[in-house]
Amino acid sequence: MKPRKSKYPQIEALEITDIAAEGKSLGKYNDVVVFVPHTVPGDVVRVQINNKRRRFMEGYVLDFVQYSPLRVEPFCKHYGECGGCKWQALPYPMQLEYKQRQVAGQLRRLGGIELPEISLIIGSEKSEYYRNKLEFTFSDKRWVPRAEVAEGAATGDGDALGFHIPGMFDKVLDVEWCHLQPEPSNAIRLEVKRFVQENGMEFYNLREHRGLLRNIIVRTSTTGEVMVTVVFAREDAVARTALLEHLRVRFPEITSLNYIINEKLNDSIGDQEVFCYSGKPYMEERMENLTFRINPKSFYQTNSEQAYNLYKVARDFAELTGDEVVYDLYTGTGTIANFVAARAKRVVGIEYVPEAIEDAKQNSALNGIGNTLFFAGDMKDVLNAEFIAEHGRPDVIILDPPRAGIHGDVAATILAAAPRRIVYVSCNPATQARDLAIFDSAYRVTRVQPVDMFPHTHHVENVVQLVRR
Repeated sequence: MKPRKSKYPQIEALEITDIAAEGKSLGKYNDVVVFVPHTVPGDVVRVQINNKRRRFMEGYVLDFVQYSPLRVEPFCKHYGECGGCKWQALPYPMQLEYKQRQVAGQLRRLGGIELPEISLIIGSEKSEYYRNKLEFTFSDKRWVPRAEVAEGAATGDGDALGFHIPGMFDKVLDVEWCHLQPEPSNAIRLEVKRFVQENGMEFYNLREHRGLLRNIIVRTSTTGEVMVTVVFAREDAVARTALLEHLRVRFPEITSLNYIINEKLNDSIGDQEVFCYSGKPYMEERMENLTFRINPKSFYQTNSEQAYNLYKVARDFAELTGDEVVYDLYTGTGTIANFVAARAKRVVGIEYVPEAIEDAKQNSALNGIGNTLFFAGDMKDVLNAEFIAEHGRPDVIILDPPRAGIHGDVAATILAAAPRRIVYVSCNPATQARDLAIFDSAYRVTRVQPVDMFPHTHHVENVVQLVRR
């Protein structure tokens, strides 16, 4: 199959000089920045440009003219096709260096505020098999890897159970082995695919919305428990029972086996009923002396061991003595709130998702924690002067907002509440920097601690302590 001609130019020998945002690297061609994925500094590559703007260009590698001495061999056979783990070719210590630099650069450039010395990033002890949750998608339109296309393979043929190709909602990479989640994750996925194919069950067509099998979600815990949730596109009691019973017998280590019938056009399951087929309707995770119950729709940090390190940093930055009223904003399932409760007078958690708040309350009860209160609703509507008057002015506020950061009204309410300390946990240092600038008139940043939750990706968590001026 001949490659299509591009309207954009090729660059014969582009030297990659630095790491850029979103897992890409960059070089310069005639003083114009060129972003190229799957490269590392020191690589010299032949590049096909596929996006050209006035100030930058984007492209992909056609050939490596020279490999960087920094480069390491990617450990996954799907590297370059799958949208995840884009930094596999970069040694992990260097990944940490770039993440440290990313945090410092974004806080200084976008925040424009005075900063203390930024602590050395806390790396993940595990750089493979560190995730506790993966969701795999069924598709009857398998993404054909470039190597197969070069050999003349037909496109879009066959079934796949794996990950969406970035930017292509209806194409799924058939994953043979994933290095993100510990076993039995791969064994379960591969057995499900085999059983479904051998029994003539239909893989879902994402474009035409037909077929039976949509998704499978596998969750594992450090306690050794395994949760599997199979999502069907329609009710078919015979096929559903056959698959679930096979999983129950074949994998006795599954402690929670569930299913969902999702007849909607999208894959979100937040509004769908979960049915427990066998085992418990939840699994349990432990952190210090606390037990957290996780149901199929619960949010829990996907790197359990690093989550513990992250929460220890947040608790340390809160500097609690036992007399403080703490507000945990964007509390999720109350993990941080329950984690710090033993060192506080009272913890008040607020979260948008009602089901998450029910999980938070349940986890407090499960652990005999009696000094937490949880409320569901939109943060900017719930957190106001009346709420604070009723539940007490916070001495410390811990906030862990979504990637978009906090709403302006929320920032204004926090400033009016004037807590002594703010602990800001962020998965996006760019929006965190913007918010820190809002607080700068009343608070100074006193401690900064990056934490790497997701090795081989460009994502980084960052914890900042702010003290009232």
